[in-house]
Amino acid sequence: MRDVLGWRKKFGVLGPSTNTIVQPDFEMMRPPGVTNHYSRIFTPNAQAVSNETFMAGTQVIGENTLEAVRSVMTCSPDYLVMGMSAVTFYGGAKGADAFQARVEKEAGVGISIGSHSCTAALKTYGGVKRIAILSPYYPVANAQVARYFTDCGFEVVRDVCLQCRSWTAIAEVPPGVLREKLIALDGNGRDVDAIVQVGTNLSMVRLAAAAEMWLGKPIVAINTATYWHALRQNNIPDKTSGLGRLLEEF
Repeated sequence: MRDVLGWRKKFGVLGPSTNTIVQPDFEMMRPPGVTNHYSRIFTPNAQAVSNETFMAGTQVIGENTLEAVRSVMTCSPDYLVMGMSAVTFYGGAKGADAFQARVEKEAGVGISIGSHSCTAALKTYGGVKRIAILSPYYPVANAQVARYFTDCGFEVVRDVCLQCRSWTAIAEVPPGVLREKLIALDGNGRDVDAIVQVGTNLSMVRLAAAAEMWLGKPIVAINTATYWHALRQNNIPDKTSGLGRLLEEF
């Protein structure tokens, strides 16, 4: 017997308690027969964030993740989707592997995490070697993101970190600001093959889809990549128009 609404798959979604973007983003991408069941990872809304407090705050989220896993597993999801990205980059590719293994051991089911999902997306586009990175993070965290992508064989040409002053302030960054940053990251348009946006509380799904058209290259929004990866890992091939090439073509 299958769940009446989640007759294809039930996804358990893990995200920080301060995050207001992941849940509506994933619902926007959800095909019929798939249901999303959000489990909030408790975290205080960090204020006046700095290099030091950013890392400390994200480590708290990482430490509280398994409690959220145990909570969501009570509804017997078939698969998990990680709606928090920073900790999935820490420690490079090996750190990402270790984080994924720790969650999967606790859950007993698979999980799509942001770091590996972005790598899968870049490889699916094909021909991507040099990338630029946009984040709401602080420089210390961007260095971890760059280390991860370097481990995975990409050259990080440049990056921008918005240094948002609280966790909830990330969701308040307007599209106009993000558009300007994307244009700056593209530089002369020739030295970057793709742009990757990390930080799941930035609202980037629709903007990234539009930017692919006016910049003429892959713009990988982490929420799109992670949910796309979860669908494809579960043999759900549905295509969705208007949300970028990943969901539309691959």
